[in-house]
Amino acid sequence: MSIPPLHILLHKIRETLSTLFKLNVTLDEIKLSQGLILAELHKGESSRRLRDHEFKVFSQWGEDGIIQYLTRVVEIRNHTFIEFGVENFFESNCRFLMVKDDWSGFVIDGSAEKLNRLRKSHFFWKHELIARTAFITRENINALLAESGFDEDLGILSVDIDGNDYHVLEAITGFRPRILVCEFNTVFGPCRKISVPYAADFQRTARHYSNLYYGASLAALTHLAARRGYSLVGINLVNAFFVRNDLLNDRLEVVTPEQVFFPSKERQSRDQQGNPTFLAGDDRLKVLRGMPVVNVETGLLETL
Repeated sequence: MSIPPLHILLHKIRETLSTLFKLNVTLDEIKLSQGLILAELHKGESSRRLRDHEFKVFSQWGEDGIIQYLTRVVEIRNHTFIEFGVENFFESNCRFLMVKDDWSGFVIDGSAEKLNRLRKSHFFWKHELIARTAFITRENINALLAESGFDEDLGILSVDIDGNDYHVLEAITGFRPRILVCEFNTVFGPCRKISVPYAADFQRTARHYSNLYYGASLAALTHLAARRGYSLVGINLVNAFFVRNDLLNDRLEVVTPEQVFFPSKERQSRDQQGNPTFLAGDDRLKVLRGMPVVNVETGLLETL
C-alpha cells in the first residue's frame, strides 16, 4: 500500500485536530448547560451544610456547587477571583463561576506549557481572565497578586499548590477576599495544626516519593484563617471554605475541623519507582512516619 503524499497527511491531521477541538467545545457546552440546570435546582436547597450543595461542572469534585451557594448567600462587592495552582484551568474551582456569572479572574501556574494551552482555549478570549506563569513562593506572592490590578476586597481567593499552601497564604497581605478556598492534606488528620516546613523550591513528589507529603492540615488552615478574621463554614473532599467574619449570616454555619472532617478515600500514593500503591486509611500516614512538620501554633518542628 502506497503512503499518501505529505500534504495529504498534513491535511488529514489538521482535519482531525479541528474535529477534536469542536468535540471539546461541544462537550463544554453540554457541561455548562447541565451546570446551569443544577445551579437552578440547587437554589431551593436551604441546608447550611456545604456538602449538600455540591455539584461538579468544571471543578475536580463538588466545588462548583458550593461556590455557587456561597456567592449567593455572601454579599459580594467585586466579582473577582484569584486562583493559583490551576494547571491549564480546564478543571478548576472558579471556571464555572467565570463562565456562568461573568466574574473576572487572575490565575497563576508554574507551567508555561499548560497556561499556553489555556490561552489557546475556546473560552479564554470570551472572558476577562489573566494567566500568569510563575512558581509561587512566600517571597514573590504579593508582587504576583498585585499584577491582577484587583481591589483588595476580592470576591474569592482559591489556593491549591500542593506544597507551601500554608506559608504562601500566611504571606499574603494585599487582599482580603470575602471567600477563601484552600486545599488541605486529609492525611494529616483533623486535629494537629501542622504544615510541611517551608522550602521555596518545594515540589510534592520530589520531597517524598509517596506523593502524600505536602500542604497543611485542616486544623492548621483554620487556625491561620481565624487569625486573619475568617471562619470555617464547611469542607468537601479536599477543600476548606472560609468566609470573612464581617460577612457571616444565618445562611452559613460556622464549624470546627473536628465537626466536619471526614477521611478521604483518595488513593494517590506512589512507591519509590513512581508506581501507584493505592494506600488507604492509616496506611497512608505510616509511610510518612518521621517526616518533619511545623506546628503552626507553636512554630516548633515535630514529626508525623
